[in-house]
Amino acid sequence: MSREFPIGLTPPDWLVRNLQPQQAPLNRPAIARAAIAMSLPLALGLATGHTAYGALASMGALSGVIGDTADAYRMRILNIAIPQLFGALGVTLGAAVYGHGWYAVTALTLVALASGMISTIGAVASVSGLLLLLNSVIGAGLPLPGAWWLAPVLMSGGGLLVLLLALLAWPLRSGVPERTAVANTYRTVADLLTTCGDDPTAAYDAARQAVTQSLNQSYDLVLARRARHHGRNPELTRLLAQLNAITPVVEAAPAVHQSGRSLPPQIRDAVRNLAHAVETGYTGPIGLDLPAPTSETTRAVDHALRHAAEVVTAPDVDPRGIDDRLGRPAALRIRAARAARNVLLSSGSWRYGLRLALCIGLAQVLVSTVPVPRSYWIALTITFVLKPDFGSVFSRALLRALGTVAGLVIAAAVLSAVPRGWWDVLVLLVLAPLIPALTPRGYGYQTMAITPVILLLSDILNHQGTALLLPRLVDSLIGCGIALIAGYLLWPESWHTRVGDRLAEAVADTAGYVESAFETQAGTSGVEIDPAARARMRRRLYRDLSVIRTEFQRALTEPPPTGRLAAGWLPLVVAVERIVDATTAARVRVKHGAPPPSSAEVTQVALQLRELAEGVRESEVLVEVRTDLTGPAGSVLEPLRQEVAAARAIASPH
Repeated sequence: MSREFPIGLTPPDWLVRNLQPQQAPLNRPAIARAAIAMSLPLALGLATGHTAYGALASMGALSGVIGDTADAYRMRILNIAIPQLFGALGVTLGAAVYGHGWYAVTALTLVALASGMISTIGAVASVSGLLLLLNSVIGAGLPLPGAWWLAPVLMSGGGLLVLLLALLAWPLRSGVPERTAVANTYRTVADLLTTCGDDPTAAYDAARQAVTQSLNQSYDLVLARRARHHGRNPELTRLLAQLNAITPVVEAAPAVHQSGRSLPPQIRDAVRNLAHAVETGYTGPIGLDLPAPTSETTRAVDHALRHAAEVVTAPDVDPRGIDDRLGRPAALRIRAARAARNVLLSSGSWRYGLRLALCIGLAQVLVSTVPVPRSYWIALTITFVLKPDFGSVFSRALLRALGTVAGLVIAAAVLSAVPRGWWDVLVLLVLAPLIPALTPRGYGYQTMAITPVILLLSDILNHQGTALLLPRLVDSLIGCGIALIAGYLLWPESWHTRVGDRLAEAVADTAGYVESAFETQAGTSGVEIDPAARARMRRRLYRDLSVIRTEFQRALTEPPPTGRLAAGWLPLVVAVERIVDATTAARVRVKHGAPPPSSAEVTQVALQLRELAEGVRESEVLVEVRTDLTGPAGSVLEPLRQEVAAARAIASPH
C-alpha cells in the first residue's frame, strides 16, 4: 500500500520540476563517438609513454562531446570546430598566468567579461565563449605538461577528433539529416490534423507546439547554409520548397479545429505518405485518396494538400520561385560587423559580461587569499552555472550541487577501486557515453556524468586519488554560492523583466498580424499584403512565442515568488498562441468563401490586443483589463473575439 507524504514534507513544485528528468531519445551515434573520442587519446598516451598528454587530449575531447549536438553535418563543423579555436586561445591565456597571483585574477576577470559578452551573440558564440573561459580557468589552475603550445594543440586535437568522427558518414549521408527533419515535420502535421476538432483542446495545443518546434528545427537546418548555397543546391532548394508547401496545411488546421469536426483518416494518411516521399526522395506519382470537400475548411485542407503533393513529387524546383521564410541573410562581413556592434553597444551584453566577470573575479580573489587545493573548480562551477542560455541560474546552481554529489559518489568508487593505467581507458569507455546519454535529461544529470570523467582525467595529471573528492565538493558548493549571491541575488532581474516585455511585444505583433491578415478587407491600403510576408510574420510570431514559453517554463523551476508569478502568467502565452491560430483560421475561411470582416471589427480587435500588450508591459502582476468586444454573431472574427476576451480575462486578477 503506497504512502503519501505528510503535508509538511511534500516537496515544493519548483523542486519537483527541477529534479524531473526530461524525455529525449538516445543519440546512439553520439554515444559511440564519445566513447571512442575520449578513450582513444588516453590509450595512445599510455601506449607511447605520454599518459599526461593523452589525458589532456581526452579533456579536449570532452568539450567536443558537449558540443556534439547538431544534426546537419555542416552545423557540426560550426558547433565543434569554431569553439575549439576559442578553447585553444583560452588555455594559452590561462597557462600564461598560472601561478602569477593577482595577474591571474585580472586576466581571468577580463576573459570572463569577454566570454560573457561573446555568449550573447548566438548558439555557436555561446559555446565558444564557454570554452574560452573554461579552458582559461583550467590553464590558470592546473600545471600543464610540455611547452606552452602543446596543451592548446592537444586539447584542440581532442575536440577535433570528435568532429572527425562526426563527419565520417558525411559522404554517404549528405543531406539525410535535413530530409529526415523535413519528413518529421510532415509527420507532426499529420498528428496535428488527427487532433483537430477533438475535445479536449489540450491534445491539439500539444500537437501545435510540436509542429512549431519541428518547423523551427527544420528551417534552421535547411536554411543554415542558405547564405552560400541557396539557389545553387538542388536538394536544399527542394527541401525549402517542401517546407513552404506544408505551411498552408498548418494554417488550415486551426480552422478545422475551430469547426469542431474531425477530419477523415485519409487526410492524415495522405500527409504521412508525403512524409515518406520527402524522406526517401521519391518523385513519382502519389495517388491522393481525399474525400470531396464539403465546407470552407475542408476546401482549404484539400487545396493545401494537393499543392503540397505537387511540390513534393515535382522532379525539378525553380529556385527563383522559392521564398526564404526566415529572410535572406546579409553578407558574412555585414553580419560580423552587426554582431560586433550589438555586443559592444547592447546593455544586455554588458550586463551579463559584468555578472560573469564579477563572479569569476571573486572566485579568483578567494583562491589567491585562501589556500584551497587546486581550487580552479570554483571558477569552473561558476562558468557552467552562469550560462544565460542554459536555464535559470538558481536551478542550475541547485542541480550543479546535487549532480556533483552524485558524480563524486561514482568518482569515489572509480578512484578507490580502479588502478591507474590501462584500466582508466576501460573506465572512460564506460563513463564517456553517459555524457551524451544523460545530457538531454537535464543539467543535474549532465553534471553527474561529467564530474567523474573530469576527476579521473585530473587524477591522471596530478595523482591525488581520492584526496580530490572532498575539496571538489567544497569547491562546487563555494562556486554555487558565489553564483547565487553575486550572479543572481545582486542582479534583481525578475522573470517579468526577462520575459514580460518579450510577451508584450508578441501581443503587439499579434495585433499587427490581425491587421495584415485582413488588410484588403480592412481598407488600410486597398492592396492585399504579400502572402509570403504574412507567412513570415506568422512563423516569426510562433517562433517568438515558443521561445517565450521556454523562458516561462524555466522560471517555473525557481522558488517563489518568481515561480508563482510565472505560473500565473503562463496561460496568457497559450492564449496568445490561440489568438494567432484564430486569426489564421479566419483568414483561411475568408480565402475559401466566407464573408470578410468589416474594417471596424478588425480595428476593434487590434486595439484590444494593443491595450493588452501595454498592460503586460507595465505590470509584473495580473491587472484588471477591460473586455469590450462586440460584433456580428455570424462574423468570421467571432472565434477570434472570444479568444481575445479569454486572454484579457487571464490577465485580470481572480
